[in-house]
Amino acid sequence: MSWLLIIILILLGLLFLLLEVLVIPGSTVAGIAGFGLLFVGLWQAYASKGIIEGHITLGSTIIVTVVVLYFSFKAGTWKRMALKTTSDGKMDQREGNEFNEGDTGITISRLAPSGKAMINNHIIEVHTYGEFIDHEKDIVVISVKDNKIIVTTKK
Repeated sequence: MSWLLIIILILLGLLFLLLEVLVIPGSTVAGIAGFGLLFVGLWQAYASKGIIEGHITLGSTIIVTVVVLYFSFKAGTWKRMALKTTSDGKMDQREGNEFNEGDTGITISRLAPSGKAMINNHIIEVHTYGEFIDHEKDIVVISVKDNKIIVTTKK
């Protein structure tokens, strides 16, 4: 096997390992392919060129791998690909004391078993204990726990 083919196998293996570490982590397909290509390249260096050249190839591969990984993480190479935006959206934080047991309202959407309702002139998400309530039905608050409002049909 020629040196050019051995070098191509090793470089492709290194490329796949970089892809696994930096671009598509967790897939393991690129990692396995990378290790496989590195192994085949090194094995061919030992088999076709001899032990001395195989050791030189192995040492060179280790050095190149360490240098490439060092500069990939050290330099700002990957900062261009990183997400830099932040989300400044806010949830509707209501105090639990705005809604009390016994408050009445009307459903805006079907509660199956959760949905939207208007209670005390606020449109909020409400839940039931498993019952389904159609829209535009009168409801009553039976429980308020940890900002979770439990309702049932008004009787």
